[in-house]
Amino acid sequence: MTLNEKKILIVGGAGFVGSNLAHYIIENYNPQKIYIIDNLLSSEKINIPMGNNVEFLEGSVSDDDIIKSIREDIEYVFHLSCYHGNQSSIANIFDDHQNNTLTSLKLFNRISDFKSIEKVVYSAAGCAVAEKTFDSANATDEDASVSLFHDSPYSISKLIGEMYGNYFFQKNDMPFVKARFQNVYGPREILGAGKWRGTQHTVWRNVIPTFIFKSLNNEALPLDNGGKGTRDFIFVDDVVKGLIQCALIGNPGEAYNLASGKETSVFELAKLINSITGNTTPLDLKKARDWDRSGKRFGSTRKSKEFINFEAEVEIDEGLNKTIEWTKNNLDLIKKTMAKHQNNLKEVTQYLKN
Repeated sequence: MTLNEKKILIVGGAGFVGSNLAHYIIENYNPQKIYIIDNLLSSEKINIPMGNNVEFLEGSVSDDDIIKSIREDIEYVFHLSCYHGNQSSIANIFDDHQNNTLTSLKLFNRISDFKSIEKVVYSAAGCAVAEKTFDSANATDEDASVSLFHDSPYSISKLIGEMYGNYFFQKNDMPFVKARFQNVYGPREILGAGKWRGTQHTVWRNVIPTFIFKSLNNEALPLDNGGKGTRDFIFVDDVVKGLIQCALIGNPGEAYNLASGKETSVFELAKLINSITGNTTPLDLKKARDWDRSGKRFGSTRKSKEFINFEAEVEIDEGLNKTIEWTKNNLDLIKKTMAKHQNNLKEVTQYLKN
C-alpha cells in the first residue's frame, strides 16, 4: 500500500505535527492532492507546504460551510486538529469543546459514509489513558483501563474523539484508527503561533520548545514540581512515520501508541537542553501545578512494533540537537509570532529587543 496518487485530507495541517506530515508526504510520495483544513487558531500559514497538489482551506471543521466543502472522493484522512494544551482547555472549557469535541463529531459524521476512504487516522492522546501516578510508572498499553476522572477538558475531549470515531466505525464501518501520541517535539512547533487563547500558554507551549527558547536566552528553566514528572518524548519525524504506518497498515478499530517507550524526567530534560545550548543559569524549581496529577508516564511500544512495524528511531539527544538548531535558524519567526501577543502578555516583550 502507498500514498502515491492518493487524495489526502489533513485536518490541522498547518499545525506542528500536521505540517510535518504534509511536508513528509510530498517529499516521499507522489500524492494526487493534499487538502489542508486549519483555522490557524494555534498554527501559522508559513508551515504549509507550497505546491500545485496542495490546497489550503482556512476554517474549522466545526463550521458547516467548511464541513460541506470536504470532497467525497478523498481516500485518506488525518484528523490532527485540536484545542492545544491542557491549561488552555482549563481556562477556556467551551473553546475546547468547540475546537476538540465538536470538530471530531462533525468531521466523522460528514465522512463516515464516503465510499472512497481507505483509512481515517485520529491523533489520540496517550495522557488521557495513562495512570495518574508519581510512583514508578509502568508502560501504558493501548488496552489500559480509562478513568472517568480527568485533570483537564483537553484530556476528556481527546477521549470523546476516540469514542465518536469508534461509534462511526461500528455504525458505518468507517475505517478508523487511533494513533496515541505521547509528548511530541521537533521543528515547526512555533511559540506563539496562532491567535490569543486567553492564557500565557498561547505563547509558552509544550515543555521542550519553551525550555529551548529560554535556554538560548540564558534564562532559568522553570520546572513544575521540581521536574519530578517523567514523559515519553518522541521526535516529530518518528510520529509522522507512525501516522503513515497507521494509515497504510493499521487495523480499523484499533489504537496504536506512537511512543519511544523511554521515560525521561523533566529535570533530566532541562539539564540536557542546557548542556547543549551552554546555558549555565540554575534551574528554577517550582511547586506542582494545582490541577496536574499526571506525574510519571511512558507508552508501551509492543503493539506498534508487532502490528504496524513502527519503532521510534531518533534518540532524545539527537532530536533535541535538531530542534535546537531549527530554533536558532527560526528565531526571527518565533519572535514575530510571540510579538502578536505582546499586548496580552507583557512577559513576551523582553524577547523583542533585538
